[in-house]
Amino acid sequence: MQANELSVSDLQLTAAAQQKMAELIGDVEGDIAGIRIYSQAGGCSGMSFGMTFSERLEDSDLVRDNDGVTLIVATDTIEHLRGAEIDFADSGNGQPSFIFNNVPEPESAGGCGTCPSSQGGGCA
Repeated sequence: MQANELSVSDLQLTAAAQQKMAELIGDVEGDIAGIRIYSQAGGCSGMSFGMTFSERLEDSDLVRDNDGVTLIVATDTIEHLRGAEIDFADSGNGQPSFIFNNVPEPESAGGCGTCPSSQGGGCA
C-alpha cells in the first residue's frame, strides 16, 4: 500500500509529545502501523481531535516517521489540522494529556466557537 507523506508543516510534534508517544508505543503488545490522529464533529465546539493506535494504513492516509513514531492522518482529517502542533503536558495533577495547539479556525464558524482554538489549548 502506497501512503502519501505527511509533512512537518502539516503537523508538528513537540519533544514532549514525541517522547510520550514513543513510550506508549513501547508498551503496546503486538504490531501496530502507527498512531492515527483523527477528527470528529464536536457539536457546538467544532471539531475535536484524538489519537489511537492503528494496525493498518488506508490508501488515502498521510504518513510520517517521526524518529520511530509513525504518525498516520487521513486526508479528510489533515484539512482540520494543517499547521497544528501536538504537545504533551503532565502537570502532576493526575491528568496528563496531549494538547492540540494552533488548530486552524474553521472556515465557517458554527455554534459557540470555543474549539478549535488558534490561541492554543485546542481539543483533547
